Amino acid sequence: MADLPVAEIPLSAITDETAFLREVVAPCRPAILRRACADWLVYREGKRSVKYLQAYLTAFDNGNPAQAFIGGDAIAGRYHYGDRTDGFNFVRETMKIGQALERITQCAEDPAQGTVYMGSLPADSHLPGFAEANSLPFLPRGIRPRLWIGNVSSIPCHYDTFDNMACVVAGRRSFTLYPPEAISDLYVGPIDHTMAGQPISLAAGAPPGDPRYPRFQALHDRAIVAELEPGDALYLPKLWWHAVEARDNWNLLVNYWWDAFSAGPDAPFTTMMLAMIAIAERPSPERAAWRAFFDHYVFRPDGHPLAHLPEDRHGILGPLDKGNYGRIRAMVMQLLRGN
Repeated sequence: MADLPVAEIPLSAITDETAFLREVVAPCRPAILRRACADWLVYREGKRSVKYLQAYLTAFDNGNPAQAFIGGDAIAGRYHYGDRTDGFNFVRETMKIGQALERITQCAEDPAQGTVYMGSLPADSHLPGFAEANSLPFLPRGIRPRLWIGNVSSIPCHYDTFDNMACVVAGRRSFTLYPPEAISDLYVGPIDHTMAGQPISLAAGAPPGDPRYPRFQALHDRAIVAELEPGDALYLPKLWWHAVEARDNWNLLVNYWWDAFSAGPDAPFTTMMLAMIAIAERPSPERAAWRAFFDHYVFRPDGHPLAHLPEDRHGILGPLDKGNYGRIRAMVMQLLRGN
């Protein structure tokens, strides 16, 4: 595991979408872009005061309700499982955005009222017009933003299956990062009973030295921490683990999810889930055999599996954008149907 600090990419190097893909996305490492959203109107309103920020967001509210997490003052914004992994330490309430903003402001003024957190809010369906008024010119077209609004909060360590550009608009944010290969030392919870869609690390949220998670301590000592001020942005490659702390009483983050290297609609996570039912409980020697085949055909540490043949004889293992994506997909669908 590499314990390097997060790279900082100057905005001057991100001249367009191509430069963004080359300088920020292609290395598949987290990267900070300081002041990336400091010219947004919503950022400027937040710099004026919470009152102006709340009014700015409320002006876009179309009345569609959304779900909010409501936590008592005892949890201090640390949203997590309860005493067991079959329950949570918060409740969910559905409300309009304007109502949520008002409650967030009330809790900011009186922390004894607890905390409110509204995450992954699609801007287009709840705050139409917000995306057009606040955008990043170097992002690929068609990527739409989501808003994360709340009081002081601590969101458990989790991963996303998409690339993520997280823009800190109001309130300071701290991201604690672990690379994908740390998964076995993070002691991950259930994948089908989660707080917000993704499984979380149980060890990262436990007290230091918890004997249930002996391998985690060495990993914890090598965590990568990214501190962001309002106006900054963080790029996170897919599958990087991250715990997120909102440090101030009123916080707003805007993020964008997309698959930067997708060849089509099929997602790697779906492939992994299918592989679990097809391979995971087979005998160890057979799993090792399939691992060799996956390495050869999919992960390709030694290069293309048919490099010893002329390219015109690669068949469906030729470039995906030459029609082979559709051919392989059709073959897989036929196999799944049992034909």
